[in-house]
Amino acid sequence: MRRALASLALLAAMAAPVADAKPLKAKIQWTKYGVPHITAKNLQGLAAGFAYAFARDNICTIASEYVTVNAERSKFFGPDETWTFSGNGSTYRNLDADFYFQWVKQRGVVEDLVAKKPPDGPTRDVRRGVRGYVRGYNHYLRKTGVDRIPDRRCRGEEWVRPITELDVYRRFYQLGILASSGAVIGGIVNAAPVSPLAAQAQNQRQQEMLESGEGLERLQPQIGSNAYGFGREATANGRGLVLGNPHFPWDGSERLYQAHLRIPGKVDVAGGTLYGVPLILIGHTRGLAWSHTVATAWRFTPFKLALVPGDPHSYVVDGEVKEMEATEVKVAGETRTIYSTEYGPMLDNLVGIPLPWTEGSGFAVKDVNATNFRYLNHFLQNNRAQSVADYDRIQRKFQGIPWVNSIAADRKGNAYYTMQGAIPYVPDDHALECNVLEPAFELLGLPVLDGARSACDWLSHDEAAVPGTFPPEDVPTLVRPDYVTNGNDSHWLSNPEEPLTGFDRIIGIEEAERTLRTRLGLVQVEDRLAGDDGLPGDRFNRKLLQRIAVGNRQYAGELWRDAVVGMCESAPGGFLAGSSGPVDVSGACEPLAGWDLHDDLDSNGAILFRRFVEQLFDEFLALPTGLQGGVLVGSEAIWTTPFSAADAVHTPRGLNTANSLVQRALADAVTDLEDADIPLDAPLRGHQYEVRGGKAIPIHGGPGGDGVFNAINVGWDPEADGYGDVGHGSSFMMVAEFRDGKCPVRAGTFVTYGQTENQRSKHASDYTRAFSRKRWHRAPFCQNEVRRKVRSTKRVVVRGR
Repeated sequence: MRRALASLALLAAMAAPVADAKPLKAKIQWTKYGVPHITAKNLQGLAAGFAYAFARDNICTIASEYVTVNAERSKFFGPDETWTFSGNGSTYRNLDADFYFQWVKQRGVVEDLVAKKPPDGPTRDVRRGVRGYVRGYNHYLRKTGVDRIPDRRCRGEEWVRPITELDVYRRFYQLGILASSGAVIGGIVNAAPVSPLAAQAQNQRQQEMLESGEGLERLQPQIGSNAYGFGREATANGRGLVLGNPHFPWDGSERLYQAHLRIPGKVDVAGGTLYGVPLILIGHTRGLAWSHTVATAWRFTPFKLALVPGDPHSYVVDGEVKEMEATEVKVAGETRTIYSTEYGPMLDNLVGIPLPWTEGSGFAVKDVNATNFRYLNHFLQNNRAQSVADYDRIQRKFQGIPWVNSIAADRKGNAYYTMQGAIPYVPDDHALECNVLEPAFELLGLPVLDGARSACDWLSHDEAAVPGTFPPEDVPTLVRPDYVTNGNDSHWLSNPEEPLTGFDRIIGIEEAERTLRTRLGLVQVEDRLAGDDGLPGDRFNRKLLQRIAVGNRQYAGELWRDAVVGMCESAPGGFLAGSSGPVDVSGACEPLAGWDLHDDLDSNGAILFRRFVEQLFDEFLALPTGLQGGVLVGSEAIWTTPFSAADAVHTPRGLNTANSLVQRALADAVTDLEDADIPLDAPLRGHQYEVRGGKAIPIHGGPGGDGVFNAINVGWDPEADGYGDVGHGSSFMMVAEFRDGKCPVRAGTFVTYGQTENQRSKHASDYTRAFSRKRWHRAPFCQNEVRRKVRSTKRVVVRGR
């Protein structure tokens, strides 16, 4: 009874605005591009200072997300308008989003997570940080006033309000499920039994999609990243060096915000964090630098249920009948019932792949991150880590990372890769025994498990942080003295000199074709260490790595351009067959031959070649091929030299120009540019840009799928001069180098889309203009550097709420 009363008191405190007699103090020093450097004596004061600085820049964006996680989008923005979970690219009606988050609220999911003891629940320090963040946020709002918020998007709006600790934890929950339940919200809230005729049609559609690969790429988050960790054998000074290059949305709440957090003698960490998280998620301390890339491991599995005949709301496990938990949810005058099982909620589709709920069977989804707040404890401890050994210990202790790989290096010159984190423990033998949807596991490594047998639930291991997750020793980890890297492919070739093999399929595929971006990432390292990239020396340092990171080599062009030129020059009469008939491609030969194989702003011919690649991939996606881990399956007809696991970095290669689809792709690319009145030799400048502060800023880089390391992912839009505003791509960029001397680390950074979404602020566009010009920011870190670079200072004192 005493424990229950204590839990109730804790939850009541979380749900109310914070009141505390002890004032919180922080000093905020802003340097160039509006980067805040926050100093305080304790975690509460540090989080309060962060919240104040962050709210000043981005209160409209984060306030909107607090509306979302409180299931109030229909109330404030209308039930038929939409909400985009920008981190995974999924879009839902506000009403559907509200039903999901209201269901989470009614079941007390977040409250239960917070009430747990560490390591499952938040540590005392995490709780202190959340408390300070809430007080700092509310202090900014109280001092500024809703009617005087600088950003007109939310000035005077009633949905901008003081927040509670529970609001903050609900945002943490939302971010944790980004790559699992958060991608299938529509399938959960709309799940309901269907007629036998409808089920038959859905099963047929499911089979077609799994056999053809259609739409399977949507099952993975539509974001990515690059990261390098260089050790003593690959750097000029024998110290560690890290590139962090996450490819995140350029708009919305899953942007990254740059900050520097400091408690003298205890915490000194700088880098980027997702909106609403008062911790550094990608960055460096005085001894360790790290980054993350979206990982291939699945974070959920569907379970196929055997339902009781005549009762679609009861299911059978080991012969025992169990009733589903029915939760009646009311939003905006509409009521729905969401059903849950011991595995998780019922689900009727996986991002468009039908999973029909019939009278005899249905599907539930189990999410490893639906009960994971360990990641908060991980990141707080990581913000104090000083070495790869520290980092690995924290990884194994919490196994809390929700959906990314970790790449790091330290001052001693150790390079580190791991996929440690929350991964459902479904080893291959278990998956093969229990899988009931063969194509999903065969193509994607996603097992659909037999929910009628309790033995088919996730396994447990004594060495794992929590039941149902992989033990640390069965998760890929690598420490090297030269380098590690990842570009969103699986763990297999983190370093080709030491391939990681023998891991279970749910973690990632091995000995399989790598994406063009992954391959270029490895080729860039090969070229540098061999001294063959035209840059000085044969080792890495900060400045050289910065040049390489935005060098904009286009690997598809390096592999194919000469063959395309030959095809163009040998076209009969200068004509090739396009989708709508013969096309004169003769005018394309010279621009392609003269193109510099880069996606720089002044690379003449870059748009034409990009359209050729996009048309070619679109042609093959229309065939029964599909994507597997981002690689075209069945694309052998494109290449003249097929993939070989023995030479995975350099194969497949060569373009099969005899293939009619390859010829058609060039013809259609020429037609696209001519129809858009874009010259065939046009560069990116003027045709690929981002509008910030009311002005179009030219943006270099290109699609990662074309093999551009500096991934800038935009869609073809002839009405917007070719390629308009950026959807997602290089976001917070960091090159952190350890060195000798009093200040042990030096970093160059970008926040490509600026520190704020308030378009009336200069910090909405100044960093973007710097990125456009490839002018890296030398981010000050040590206190003497910060003092010299300070442009404004504020001492924040938070009293009361």
